[in-house]
Amino acid sequence: MQVKSRHHLRSDAVSDVETALEEQLGVSPEGDAYERVEFEDTDWEVVLIDGEPQVAYFDEEPFLTVRGANAYEPERRLVTVDAGAISFVSDGADVMRPGITEATDDISPDDLVVIAEESHGKVLAVGRARVDGEDMAGNEGKVIDSLHHVGDDLYEFSG
Repeated sequence: MQVKSRHHLRSDAVSDVETALEEQLGVSPEGDAYERVEFEDTDWEVVLIDGEPQVAYFDEEPFLTVRGANAYEPERRLVTVDAGAISFVSDGADVMRPGITEATDDISPDDLVVIAEESHGKVLAVGRARVDGEDMAGNEGKVIDSLHHVGDDLYEFSG
């Protein structure tokens, strides 16, 4: 991915990002340097916190990247998948009900969510919910659209 521009965030923009992450996920990122990076050939916009790509904008909404979620371990908007779903989710597949073991009940349709595997709690992907958290688990149907996953260009980008 070719970097189009990068600039340090002003303190009010840093506050906006930190407030959004606290409200959505219950996490408080702490860093000395926040840089926003835009790319040439993609709509991704990333915020590097101390050089690490920990926040991305999804439809203008700041949210943790997979790397950021693994660094800060969110407790809200969290969906857990079983071992059978790991390879699919890690490859960028949308998430189906049968693979979900649990989801926090603070999830509403269109919310951004973090998707983690159940055995170690490692975050595999970020997606957009199609249903409420309480309706995630079940026997059939797609419930999360994948937006970013382990191994994609955003994950591989290093500041």
